[in-house]
Amino acid sequence: MQLRHGQVRLRSASCESAPSNDPASSKYQWLVMPPCRLPPRRFTQRHRIGQRRILSLGSSVLAVHGRSSSTSPSSANRSATMVSRQSLANKAHYEILAEAWRSGRELPPEVSEWSVLTAEPGGVDYVEANLGDKTALWVRPKLAAEDRVMLYLHGGGYVGGSIWTHRKMVGHIAKAIGCYALLATYDYSFQSKFPRQIEQAVTAFEWLAEQGIRPEQIIGAGDSAGAGLIIAAAMKLRDIGRPLPAAILSISGWHDLSASGLSYEANREKDVFFQKATVDMLASQVLAGADPRHPFASPIFADLKGLPPIYLQAGEDETLLDDSRALADRAKADGLEVRLDVFPGMLHSFQMMAGRAPEADEAIERFAQWVRPKLGLTGTTATRGEGQEVA
Repeated sequence: MQLRHGQVRLRSASCESAPSNDPASSKYQWLVMPPCRLPPRRFTQRHRIGQRRILSLGSSVLAVHGRSSSTSPSSANRSATMVSRQSLANKAHYEILAEAWRSGRELPPEVSEWSVLTAEPGGVDYVEANLGDKTALWVRPKLAAEDRVMLYLHGGGYVGGSIWTHRKMVGHIAKAIGCYALLATYDYSFQSKFPRQIEQAVTAFEWLAEQGIRPEQIIGAGDSAGAGLIIAAAMKLRDIGRPLPAAILSISGWHDLSASGLSYEANREKDVFFQKATVDMLASQVLAGADPRHPFASPIFADLKGLPPIYLQAGEDETLLDDSRALADRAKADGLEVRLDVFPGMLHSFQMMAGRAPEADEAIERFAQWVRPKLGLTGTTATRGEGQEVA
């Protein structure tokens, strides 16, 4: 059923969970994870990020290993150590989850709810679609170009997250770009193992082609595990000779399931949830004995030649920071157009605070400005409620 602009079709469940005859069994966003003992949090002197320290140049241009990208004027005077009050909600969310996990305590949905971090974008319709054996969600901003589509895969460590946890954030991104989005999902680690999730991501790209959307009118995007899947799916499409999307966005991408980055140690006091022991456990659940350095599991070890332009965003304080750095290094070495933006003081997937925290809104606006020309979109964005032209 077609919905009017701004209407939302919601169900009582916040995410797709384990198969069950009890509809209430799927109401929790974070699935029950195997027991894992997190190390106690120790408050010591803050670490520098080794020799790969992030520099804040004169006009707040972020440079990492010689790569640079300019920021929007609104952030030109922002200190590298100052964050907005609104952005602290993301940190508090992860601290609550980490403490609950340590203690084995189950949190009520109103406390653990992931999607409450995000404001409603407004002027966006959400319509369900059948994609294979999964339910996908069309995200349709008012005034957006219907034939330009962002395929988005949500994060959640292969144990949580869904089209419902991420629908508002994806609505903000699609609205800023001025395109439609298809928010797709994939098997959790208890449902199937690597590389099944990559196959499902490839199927989503192929499904869009069957709907008449040309590859050059599609971009791939995702956060955390979803970002890793988008990269792996693009590699698979390349290897089987299929057309590739116009560009890729990675938000706090999980691109190294071997967890080899130095940022796990450098940021362990600041990122209390994504400790190395936690990430190792999550990786083992989906890999089920497969090599964590397999190129499709960890694209930082892959040959990326021939892939489309990649834009990576990461938080300076997250333990997965080096995943994005390493992928940017690999992409640059393989001759790709690549951009890496590291946001001071931010944690994992901080873009989930879209519409509430200025850092999230700025990150989304940066991506929109970067990707619109690659989709042939010109003029003003739908974010401003104005028209646009399609080149």
